[in-house]
Amino acid sequence: MQAKKKNRYFTNGEIILWSTSVIMLVLSFIIFQGENYLTLSASILGVTSLIFCAKGNPIGQVLMIIFSSFYGFISYTARYYGEMLTYLGMTLPMAIFVLVSWLRHPFKGKKSEVEVYHVKKKDLYLIAVLAVLITIAFYFILKYFNTANLIPSTVSVTTSFIAVYLTFLRSPYYALGYAANDVVLIVLWVLASFNDASYISVVVCFVVFLVNDLYGFINWKKMERRQKND
Repeated sequence: MQAKKKNRYFTNGEIILWSTSVIMLVLSFIIFQGENYLTLSASILGVTSLIFCAKGNPIGQVLMIIFSSFYGFISYTARYYGEMLTYLGMTLPMAIFVLVSWLRHPFKGKKSEVEVYHVKKKDLYLIAVLAVLITIAFYFILKYFNTANLIPSTVSVTTSFIAVYLTFLRSPYYALGYAANDVVLIVLWVLASFNDASYISVVVCFVVFLVNDLYGFINWKKMERRQKND
């Protein structure tokens, strides 16, 4: 019995976290939407991606590529062109680069776990400069497209970029970047739900994502300490 537990890939806590997340997503879909199965599929894909990413498993990035495609379309329907451009123009292609990076840097040849990278000062300077440039550029791009809720949409682009870049670098702080992005997205979709109550299910989706991203950070810090000792 104990041997089976040791060989199990996901811990009991992770199984409970994923199961609870999926149940919440399905219930919110039934209560607030019930028709757009693409939104439900995207949400379940997203939360499944996060639990694999929390383990440093490249499968998470494969699922993120699919999720980005779905979420980009959902954002288009809500006129959140910033989200659409961010996920289709940045998150999706970057997820491909991240997948390659994670596959090229397995921890001690273990393909199911990426080697954690320790971010250096030069990395932080580069991220800061690029984030400022991208924020300014996207503000005017989104303004040109008459994007709904321009300021939070722009902030979402910034937090998304930081999160994606840190994911590419294989830093535990990628999860905090996504957690910050989740908070912005919760605000965005709450605003959208004032006009269309069906978007409440998307709000629930990002609340669930926030919890999973916070777990991802905790688990990556554990991975970092373990890899140092191995």
